[in-house]
Amino acid sequence: MAAMSPRSVTHILTGTRIRERRLALSRRQADIARAAGISPAYLNLIEHNRRPVGEDLVARLAEVLEVAAEELASGREEARMAALREAAARAPSRGEPAAELEQVPELLARFPGWAGTLIATSRRADALERQLVNLSDRMTQDPYLLTTLHEVLSAVTSLRSTASILVEEGELPEEWRHRFHANLAEDSLRLSTTAQALVAYLDSFETEEGIFTPQEEVEAWMAAGTPQIEEAADLASDAARALARDHLVRMETERAALPDTALGEASEEGDPLRIAARLRAPLDLVMRRLAALRPPGFEDAGLLVCDGSGTLTLRRPAPGFPLSHPGDACPLWPLYRALATPQTAISARVRVPQGREFETISYATRSQPEGIEGPLLTQAQMLIRPASGAPASSGPVIEIGASCRICPRPDCPARREPSILSPHRVAGGL
Repeated sequence: MAAMSPRSVTHILTGTRIRERRLALSRRQADIARAAGISPAYLNLIEHNRRPVGEDLVARLAEVLEVAAEELASGREEARMAALREAAARAPSRGEPAAELEQVPELLARFPGWAGTLIATSRRADALERQLVNLSDRMTQDPYLLTTLHEVLSAVTSLRSTASILVEEGELPEEWRHRFHANLAEDSLRLSTTAQALVAYLDSFETEEGIFTPQEEVEAWMAAGTPQIEEAADLASDAARALARDHLVRMETERAALPDTALGEASEEGDPLRIAARLRAPLDLVMRRLAALRPPGFEDAGLLVCDGSGTLTLRRPAPGFPLSHPGDACPLWPLYRALATPQTAISARVRVPQGREFETISYATRSQPEGIEGPLLTQAQMLIRPASGAPASSGPVIEIGASCRICPRPDCPARREPSILSPHRVAGGL
């Protein structure tokens, strides 16, 4: 069969849809034609795709047939044809004959049910493929998941090692046997607790509409170098694309207020407060621009921003600085101290569980964008740089983590929930 022209495709799809709707209502051609102001003969030609259908006539027929005009117009069917062609393109090639793309209009017109089933199946397969990719990304990037899996493997290894000693060493002194039994009990409890946490966490994946939140999509897009929004694979949702556009507008506004050249020249000061004084610019603007531009001395700088509730609204961590999911941060971060003392810069050195240290500067601001009668909004931000040399301040080094769930420090005064990690036993305990 010869390929159909775009014009004939439109006629077939629109005419067939009109006929299907009329038959579904059990209405006669004569009644529909009379109500629409055309002759039954002309309607018969339309239904058999032998006459064009203008927008006005489609609207009249849609009113008589008690259906939205979009359901009868060709645009809806053209979108379904595009979906069928996409399904054919996605189908794996295993030696079977290629799909007859030129027959797509006829398939859609003659077998709309099968066409809809094929489209739905293809879209479901595509959604499952995207979910698989997202799950793979999370498996390799999620700090909570990685730490939990490591703890499970550690507990299993310890159990196996202790059990092997009890089996292979024969008779042991009673004191050592009791010690090994205690270790087995401790490691069994550790494995059980961690495995339960892991199962609960994996089960939560199925309840999420998407693996990543819009904020996480934007963070991944920023980490990829902010490619064109229309071409960014990380921005899967409309909400994420909207946030990305807002971010670009904000970055351009801040770049205009504090140009790259001026910031680069002033960065030799090293101290963000001195840079702000030299440029006569607000400290919060200087901190955001330093994290975005990363001039000399700030190549590995990161930035965290939170609102008055403590919710993180921007996360650009420095290399090696641990982060968990939004809303599950360590309460000991100096970022949150700044919320209590707005307009005052707080300098602090922090140490993460892996032993690395970072210099941080935290600063909070308050504003009333809706005037004196409007709400008072607070925002805090923390600039992070890997520490080098002696501490910049005489204060103590603050021990922090990513979140309570994966923080190994058992005596933390700010702990909200038990950690899935058990304290490391002394090597001589076995």
